[in-house]
Amino acid sequence: MNYLISASGWAWYDSLVEHIPQGRLFSWRAVFDAIPNILERLPVTLGLTVAGAVFGLILALIFAIVKLNRIKILYPIQALFVSFLRGTPILVQLMLSYYGIPLFLKFLNQKYGFNWNINDIPAAVFAITAFAFNEAAYTSETIRAAIQSVNTGEIEAARSLGMTASQVYRRVIIPNAAVVATPTLINTLIGLTKGTSLAFNAGIVEMFAQAQILGGSDYRYFERYISVAMIYWTISILIEQVGRLLEKRMEIHSPDNITNEVAGGVR
Repeated sequence: MNYLISASGWAWYDSLVEHIPQGRLFSWRAVFDAIPNILERLPVTLGLTVAGAVFGLILALIFAIVKLNRIKILYPIQALFVSFLRGTPILVQLMLSYYGIPLFLKFLNQKYGFNWNINDIPAAVFAITAFAFNEAAYTSETIRAAIQSVNTGEIEAARSLGMTASQVYRRVIIPNAAVVATPTLINTLIGLTKGTSLAFNAGIVEMFAQAQILGGSDYRYFERYISVAMIYWTISILIEQVGRLLEKRMEIHSPDNITNEVAGGVR
């Protein structure tokens, strides 16, 4: 199994793993010597996570605004769409995206004479589409609740200053709502990171798929799954810590706290 490490070029890690005993029924060495090879697919996992989160957040904001303003025609479509996404498994949505998008593009080619090469579409596009819409379905309710929590007095004050509706959203509503929504959004981001492990069903070799491939080479599946679980666990902890830092930076201090901080600085 040491060929895995040598292939990755982690010589220092290879020397450490050599000191770990090689078991028969269960091998800790098999757990740790797979980590570098699994980490080679970390950029794929992070890319799916970031793209799904960004597009999902944009869609969620649109969904939330449509629901809050009860926009005609769009509101029933949004309600049906969100209900479907929240009522079906993400794996089913991934398969619908994987097979449905090419079928739809093929229909457009036949109907309007387009010449789109469906085979050139990366599998990541289908996965990101499924993750983004699933993320939007759940995040939209978080954003809606956060927007409704904004003090109406601040909104009225902004309008009285002559701000347009878009300016009120950009300068007052969204910044204040972000403070309320951030903790829940961080938890959702952690869930999305773990959910990218389903992308292997669309033919994408991310970390979980890499662990399966390594397990198939020597039938140490259990050890490889422990390896990838440790990596996902570490990533989740890091995201959680970054989220706490963001919460502290975005925290709105009360007038009493500000006075105490200023007084403390004077002393």
